[in-house]
Amino acid sequence: MNTHSNRRQFLKKVMAGSATALLTPYTLYSQASNSHSPLPKMGKQSPNILWVYLEDTNAWMSCYGDTVVETPHIDALAKRGVRFDRAYMPSAVCTPTRSAVITGMYQTSIGAHEHYSSFRRWRDNEMESWEPNHLGVRTLPEIFKAAGYYTFNEGKNHYNFVFSDEDLYDRKGENGFKGAQNGTEWSGRKKEDQPFFGQIQLTGGKYPDPPKKVGPDAVSVPPYYPDHPVYRNEIAHHYNTILKMDEILGDIINTLKRDGLYENTVVFFFSDHGMRLPRHKQFLYEGGIRVPLVVAGPGLPTHKVRPDLVSGIDISAATLALAGIKIPDHMHGMDMFASHFHRDYVISARDRCDFTIDRIRSVTTDRYKYIRNFMTDKPYLQPQYRDDWESMKLLKQLYREKKLDETQARFVGEERPAEELYDLVEDPHEINNLVHSYKREHAMALAELRTILHRWIIETDDKGRFPESDASLKAVIDRWGDKAVNKEYDRVR
Repeated sequence: MNTHSNRRQFLKKVMAGSATALLTPYTLYSQASNSHSPLPKMGKQSPNILWVYLEDTNAWMSCYGDTVVETPHIDALAKRGVRFDRAYMPSAVCTPTRSAVITGMYQTSIGAHEHYSSFRRWRDNEMESWEPNHLGVRTLPEIFKAAGYYTFNEGKNHYNFVFSDEDLYDRKGENGFKGAQNGTEWSGRKKEDQPFFGQIQLTGGKYPDPPKKVGPDAVSVPPYYPDHPVYRNEIAHHYNTILKMDEILGDIINTLKRDGLYENTVVFFFSDHGMRLPRHKQFLYEGGIRVPLVVAGPGLPTHKVRPDLVSGIDISAATLALAGIKIPDHMHGMDMFASHFHRDYVISARDRCDFTIDRIRSVTTDRYKYIRNFMTDKPYLQPQYRDDWESMKLLKQLYREKKLDETQARFVGEERPAEELYDLVEDPHEINNLVHSYKREHAMALAELRTILHRWIIETDDKGRFPESDASLKAVIDRWGDKAVNKEYDRVR
């Protein structure tokens, strides 16, 4: 095998989450350097592909075994297709995740890991200084468009790289489902037989005022939160947003049937990350990165439950494969419906979120979660945009008053460990840090996961190990002003 093939075979193992990959003299090679894809061709079957893409939503749904609510439309989609029980996003905040999923590449490899980076305009404010991130590879909608598909996105994109809606989409609309009328969604196609790749973005856990069908007394509170009305109300609110999203999914499915498209459309239903409470959104615990993922459509098995590990970047590769389009070599994601698909682990990353500078990486296996906190000089709860929220103020108040138990107080304190290790089978809430466990099996797992993460960082060229540029930090200050208090901003003020 020649040098190039050696490099490629190794990288495929690393990107695929294979713990059996071994270091070679040729491993310092980035697949992202392959900046050109051959002209994509439409497959023989060419089904329509629809992503129903939620924000800030956990899998608190009846098809996932939750008993608080009934989600009949999500359940029906799961019965028609495949429900993934161990789907993890590459980040716990929207723009890094969306950048990774739309490219099928780790956001850390393509310089898209800092939240709201490479944005020249922010809420009508033109940045005086900014850091453009030019990818050099096609995004998924560009590949579909080049193959002859009609592409649309109803709602949020928020990618941490330079792009234009015109290049990606034949139609770009606002958030939400429009009923496929007057040129919205798939109704904008010039020919009725033209297949489409589309995204319908739903606000999910950010839905502001869903009908209050679930009350605070009907929910349970995870042990890492105080059992207080504020948290009960937040959790009940999240259930109510899920019920609203289930209703909208039903509308989408019925409209596909109305237009005679349902039987030839593959529907992906998933979220960008977990719900908005602290320790879920922005952090790499299960509540932040483990998401619902249901896929149904022609050619897929029915009534199937998948307990194996999948990554959000696999959504892109599987989407192309289902359309019969070749997966480009530069993609890190893999076709999760391929017979040979397997991941030993999934990697997730957290870097700067808004103005809050941080760096965390996680490795999740069938049994364990390993978290590496690189900035132990900073507490978990640094100054952030949620500081004025009632849930955050209450948490900090109860901590000052010493009314939190040890588990709840740990996340609010001034210290955090460099490493965390959790047995997800015995400890699904990730409460008991096993880094100093005396048990040999835990110690061996810790050593293995440390090695996996180290290799992954080097082999995928994790750009989070380098500080942000001056131009990028200036843009953050331009956006957030005095809220940007981390010491890293001092050099550019």
